[in-house]
Amino acid sequence: MKTLILNNQQIQQKINRMAYEIYESNYDAEKLVLAGIADRGYTLAKKLKKALNEICTIEIELLEVFVNRENPIEEKTKTQLNTTTLNNNIIIVVDDVLNSGKTLIYGVKHFLTIPIKKISTVVLVDRNHKRFPIQADYVGLSLATTMQEHINVEFEEGNDSVFLV
Repeated sequence: MKTLILNNQQIQQKINRMAYEIYESNYDAEKLVLAGIADRGYTLAKKLKKALNEICTIEIELLEVFVNRENPIEEKTKTQLNTTTLNNNIIIVVDDVLNSGKTLIYGVKHFLTIPIKKISTVVLVDRNHKRFPIQADYVGLSLATTMQEHINVEFEEGNDSVFLV
């Protein structure tokens, strides 16, 4: 059984609000790097970039982060950019759902070996089931769920949706 939690319009409202929050926290920055965790985190990062470009003139760079969700220790986290090009920038790690925190913490860990100005995290839905010491700085929706329930984020052009399954 699928229950619609957020429809396309509601998701866009959440993205716009998070974009304003990001801008308010970084209004004096010259550049922001939105590092989206593949696949849906990167899609959300692209949508955030579009919303940020509509409200500010800060240079926004997109970066896709590849994390092995099942075994992040065995397979190192990767990005398509050389990490030295990220030196002294503000990094914002983006994912669709924060559940246990495992994926997000390994996504953040990847950037801790380079000199950066600041690192923040963004999620569309926070399920509040953290097993790792990480939290999202910008959250679209906090949703208390049971461990048996799952959140499915579907990004389809013009028909984005979030379901409780």
